[in-house]
Amino acid sequence: MQEKSCECCSKTKERSEKEYKDLMNRLKRIEGQVRGIQGMLEKDCYCTDIIVQVAAVNAALNSFNKELLSNHIRTCVADNIREGNDEVIDELVILLQKLMK
Repeated sequence: MQEKSCECCSKTKERSEKEYKDLMNRLKRIEGQVRGIQGMLEKDCYCTDIIVQVAAVNAALNSFNKELLSNHIRTCVADNIREGNDEVIDELVILLQKLMK
C-alpha cells in the first residue's frame, strides 16, 4: 500500500501497489511524450507535427484523469458515503464542475 504525505493538501489516499504503479507508469509515459515535444521544438519540426503530438498528450492526460476519477469514486467516495459522510458528494460535484469547464 502506498500512503505518503501530500504537501499540497491535507487529505491523503492509500493506494494499492498495483494502482500506484499503473498511475505512475502512465505519468512517466506522458512525461516522455512531453519531452518528445520539447525535442521536436528544438529540432524545428513542422507545426502540425507538434500539434498532433500535443493532442496525443492531452488525450493521455484525459485518460489518466478518467482512471483516477474512476478509482476515486469506487473507493474514496463510496467509502465516505458508507460511513455516513455525505459531504463527499458535494466535493465530487465541485470536482466534476471544475473538470467540465
